[in-house]
Amino acid sequence: MEQPESTTIPQNKSIGKDPAKASNPLRIIIAAVVIAVALIWGGKALYHSFLYVETDNAQIEGDVYSVISRIPGKVQEVLANDNQQVHKGDTLIRLEVADYEVRRDIAAAAVESARASVLAAEANAGAASATERKLDADLRRNSTLRGQDVISQAEFDAIRAGAEASSAQHSSTVGQQKAAAAQLRLKEAELRNAELQLSYTNIIAPASGHISKKNIEPGQYVAPGQQLIALVGSSDLWVVANFKETQLEKIRPGLPVTIRVDAYPDKEFKGKVESLSSGTGAKFSLLPPDNASGNFIKVTQRVPVKIVFTEKPDKNHQLAAGMNVVVDIEIK
Repeated sequence: MEQPESTTIPQNKSIGKDPAKASNPLRIIIAAVVIAVALIWGGKALYHSFLYVETDNAQIEGDVYSVISRIPGKVQEVLANDNQQVHKGDTLIRLEVADYEVRRDIAAAAVESARASVLAAEANAGAASATERKLDADLRRNSTLRGQDVISQAEFDAIRAGAEASSAQHSSTVGQQKAAAAQLRLKEAELRNAELQLSYTNIIAPASGHISKKNIEPGQYVAPGQQLIALVGSSDLWVVANFKETQLEKIRPGLPVTIRVDAYPDKEFKGKVESLSSGTGAKFSLLPPDNASGNFIKVTQRVPVKIVFTEKPDKNHQLAAGMNVVVDIEIK
């Protein structure tokens, strides 16, 4: 009996593989581009690290002036507004003046009284001086007469006693004159102090700049030394960059710096290193570390570096204290 012929099914060696994926050139091209970009970026970063020292731990700083009251008083008027530009000497706050005007008037009246006392003391001293001169002359004449036995000893003793009393009276009036003059100087000083206190009712700007923080309104009662306004000086701004201590080896004053402000990412500002701090930021903190106590953990410290602008920012790129920046110091 004839056996049926066996059917042989040909085996496909490509089963389980996707020819499209296996031979897709797009993936190879993308991978090559990614690798090339990574190499270029890494090369630029490496090259940049040889030429620059960079940190983003940096901020713009400026002079901040505290506007305070030197006397107690009730606020009558506030002339400053938030973010307003002011000039040195501008009146920012006025306090009520009535109490201080009364004190000035009292002091002025005391000065006039003291001047009258000085005039009276001068007159008394002048009269006592004239009396003393007359009695001294009488004493000299009667001394001659007593030597000739023209007058009695009792008469001469009375004349001599009168001359001595006149001299003592003159000395007393001179002392009173000096005391009156000293009292006048004291009252004049009190008047100047009263006028000075009155002038403090006008609180003025200590420098030119912008009002950044206003903590006062009309009707409030202020105390001496109380901060009423924070004024950021507009004449000078700089950057404080906190570099790691391991980055300081090649940083020196005078090196050029590129400054990029977060607020203006497309704008680069030019500057230079002015100085390096003599202490780390942690050393001047409220609770500085004490490595001699407890367990020691080495932490890389940061040192503040002051950077000044070598070109003045234009009006289209207004800078403010506290802005975050990125700095690149060119070390080669």
